[in-house]
Amino acid sequence: MMMNKRSLGGDAAGGRGAPPRPARFLCLHGFRTSGEIMRQQVTGKWPAEVTSRLHLVFPDAPFPAQGASPVAGVFDPPYFEWCQFIGEDFLKFTNMDRCFSYIEELMAREGPFDGLLGFSQGACVSAVLAGLQQQGLALTEVANVRYVVILAGAKVRSPPAATRAFAGKIKCPSLHFIDGNSLEVLLSFLDQIENETFEHSCANT
Repeated sequence: MMMNKRSLGGDAAGGRGAPPRPARFLCLHGFRTSGEIMRQQVTGKWPAEVTSRLHLVFPDAPFPAQGASPVAGVFDPPYFEWCQFIGEDFLKFTNMDRCFSYIEELMAREGPFDGLLGFSQGACVSAVLAGLQQQGLALTEVANVRYVVILAGAKVRSPPAATRAFAGKIKCPSLHFIDGNSLEVLLSFLDQIENETFEHSCANT
C-alpha cells in the first residue's frame, strides 16, 4: 500500500470539516548516532513540503555507543545505539527487550504516535516492532502503529524473539527506502510486506 497525501495523516484536529492534524512519527536514529543527528539529516535534506505535513519526534536510543561511531568527525557526539550487535554480525542483536520497553515507555509518555520512522539500526527496530505488535507481542500498552517508514533497513536475524516479527506478512502500511545495490536486503523483505517497493540509486546516507 502506498501512503499518499490523503492517507498519511493523523486524526482530525477538530470537528467535522477540520483539517487532519499532521501525522506524528517517532523517529529512531541510526547505529551510534543520535536523535539530534537524525533531526539534522531529515530536516536538512527532506523537502519542506514533506516535513511540514509531519510531526517528527527524535529521541536518543537508550544505550550509549559502545564503540566508534560511523559519523564521528561529521556530526558531534554524544552517540547512542538501540541495542548491541553480537560479534561482527550487525543483524544479530542483544538487549532488544530493554530497547522495546524503553520505546514503549517513550510512546506512552510522549504519544500518541501514528507511526515509526527508522533509519539503519532504527529501521531494523521499527520493522520488528511493527511485526511483533501485530501479534500482540510488543507495544501492547500503546495504540497500534498505523504506518512505518523504513530507511536503509534490514531483516534482523537474532534473537529469536525478534525474528518472530516476520512469522507472517506485516500488514501495517509501510514505505521502504532501499539502496538499489542492496538486492539481498530487498529480497529478504519482499515476502514480509504487502506494499509497493521503489528502488533508488542513492547510497545509505
